[in-house]
Order: sequence, then C-alpha cells, then structure tokens
Amino acid sequence: MLSETLINFIKEGKLDDKLIDIYQGKESLDKQKMRYIDGIHQFKELFPNDDDLSIFSAPGRTEVGGNHTDHQHGQVLAAAINQDAIAIAAKNDSNVVNIKSALIKGVFAGCKNRGYQIGGVDAYVTSDVLGGSGLSSSAAFETLIGCIISGHFNDMKIDAVTIAIIGQYAENYYFGKPCGLMDQMACSVGSLCHIDFAESEPKIEKIDFDLDSAGYSLCITDTKGSHADLTSDYAAVPKEMKSVAEFFGKEYLIEVSKEDVLSNIPMLREKLGDRAVLRALHFYGENTRVEKESEALINGNVNEFLKYVLVSGDSSYKLLQNIYTTHDVEHQNMSIALCISQMILGENNGVCRVHGGGFAGTIQAFVKNEKVSEYKSALDNVFGEGSCAILKIRKYGGIRVV
Repeated sequence: MLSETLINFIKEGKLDDKLIDIYQGKESLDKQKMRYIDGIHQFKELFPNDDDLSIFSAPGRTEVGGNHTDHQHGQVLAAAINQDAIAIAAKNDSNVVNIKSALIKGVFAGCKNRGYQIGGVDAYVTSDVLGGSGLSSSAAFETLIGCIISGHFNDMKIDAVTIAIIGQYAENYYFGKPCGLMDQMACSVGSLCHIDFAESEPKIEKIDFDLDSAGYSLCITDTKGSHADLTSDYAAVPKEMKSVAEFFGKEYLIEVSKEDVLSNIPMLREKLGDRAVLRALHFYGENTRVEKESEALINGNVNEFLKYVLVSGDSSYKLLQNIYTTHDVEHQNMSIALCISQMILGENNGVCRVHGGGFAGTIQAFVKNEKVSEYKSALDNVFGEGSCAILKIRKYGGIRVV
C-alpha cells in the first residue's frame, strides 16, 4: 500500500478494529495508531524511494510455567503478550537486506536452508517489548523477520512453528546463545499454549482462558538487575542438567526417568555436584506441574492453577537456584521483588514467581484485579516508575497486519 494511502487508512479508523483485536482492548488504540503512523514516516525518511509498504507484527512472550525445561525437551506453558515489535517493510530490487543485526542473517540463512525464497528488503522496526525485560524481545524480532520473509517472498506460507525453529537457529548459531525453543514458539504461535518438546515436532495445545474474567491480572516486573557477566550463569543451567543426562548415556533429561536419578543420587553428587542434582530434580517437578497447570486452566480452576504457580516459584528458588548469582550476592533484585510481592499479596490476593531465565531479570505475578493498583505502586516505588507492567495475553503470534 502507498505510504500516504496507508497513513490515511489508519487515521480514518479503518484499521481500528484490527488493532483493538491485536492489542486486546481500546485502551492503547490511539497510542498504537500514532506508533504505526510514526513508523511509516520513519521508514520514508530512511527509504524515500520505496512506496509499496506492508506492516508486520510479532509479540513478546511470557513464560507461565516450565522454568528452564524447554532446553531439556520438556513441557512449557507460555503465552504471547500485547507488547510487540512491528516492521514497516518493502521489497527492494537490490537483493540486499537493509536492517542491521546478526539475528537477521541467521533468520534469512535459516529460511534459505529450508528451501524458502528470500530477497532484498528495506524495513524500519520499532518495538515496545523492552530489551532485557524477560519478555523475549529477541524472539519477537526473529519472528518479525520470519514474517517479513514469509509475507514478501513466500505468500505467508511459512508456518508459525517453522518460523520459530528458524528463529532458534538464528539465536543458537548466529548470536551464540544456547537457548531452547520456548521463546520463539510462544512469540510465533501466539495465544496461551501448552507446548511439549519431547518429540522432534513440538506438540502444541492452545488454551482458551480469560484471566481477567477469572478475577486476576498478569503483572511482570523488571527488577533492573545488571545482565553483565551473566552468560556463565545462564549457560550453567542447561550444562548441568545435560551432565546428569550424560551420566546415563543420554543427551537430554527427558530421556532419563526421575526414578533413575533418585536411585543414583550418591554417585551423581560425587561426580557432578549437588547443584546439578537439584536442577535435574527441578526439571522433573516442573515438567509435571506444567501438565497440572494446563489441566487446571482448561477446567477453569484458577485456584488450582495458582497453587502450582506458587510451587513452581518455590522450586526455581530452592532447586533451580536462578534467583541471584553466586558472584554478586550484594545485589539480589529478584529476591527483593519476590519478598515484597509476597508481603503485599499475602495468602489471598495472588502469587508470584521467577520469570524466564532468572538471575537479574523479571518476576511474574498473578494479582487479584482489585489489588493491582496497590501492587504496581509498591513495585514501581522500589524499582522505578513503569517497572511493573500489567499485560494481557494476545491471541496472535507473528502476523501481517496490512
């Protein structure tokens, strides 16, 4: 669509219904319209000769259950959120991609390796998925690039799962981060999903659950911890879990039974150390909890779901131990956030847990609607205005908007 035509299309409200649907309500409609129009203007400043524009969107994600299970081919419960990355994009005739990022090279290479068409693209990208916030801004970006390739060169025929797998490939081999597949899958597929990574082809079950109608809101707080020097902490989690699997001649923990681990604890402790054993035991408990959380949501039993969320957080704290780093005990942002959350929420107003990778990042809380204002104010007071975000689950993954 021509740039001026597209701007008028948005100004005249012809995209309103779609934007309300994407961002889960009218509250952010004016903001999103301004954001889209500004994106078009920014694109035209960068690429004044391009004027056949498309707009793509890919959401961030929240991990609801399954903390550090995906890289061991376990199960997760994850959801797309109503924060996203958008791209104003146009094909060009130069066979050059004019966006700067190692991840872009990886996504284009991944698509080409799988036999999909690729070509030159000019794009302006903007995102309100905060980087380093635990909401998977990088996976949203990878999904966005996959959607651009699908839309401009493959008639939107690259399916969401394939885009997720390509995104993981880009992160693993072009960015050097040994991540699992949960982040990319949640961003690409959308909705609230129970995902089982046991087989080579992930099993995906979408769950239709209205958290707001159940009386709760999803709150994510960025504790503003430093992510410097954390690579070894993150890498140690899958490394130690895999070391337990390798003790039994397997590659991933999903291939080893919990009973085998329990019956060999003395030898595992001696050879691998206690933390590796504890992290393996966390995996088995968390994998089972994901099934129970999913079942509770399918049955509409929010209290049962919250019970398992609380146990999940306890396991991450005690067994997985991804709350604070051993080389910086002075700064324990996540521990402070969880402590304050528990004090405010008490026994009847919600639950909280570590969110995502952990160590310096974010916490997640399911808060009773009537308590949200007090909760947000308290967390913002400690970590800074806007640290606590109230999010909604988005039903769409990566999409072409226009």
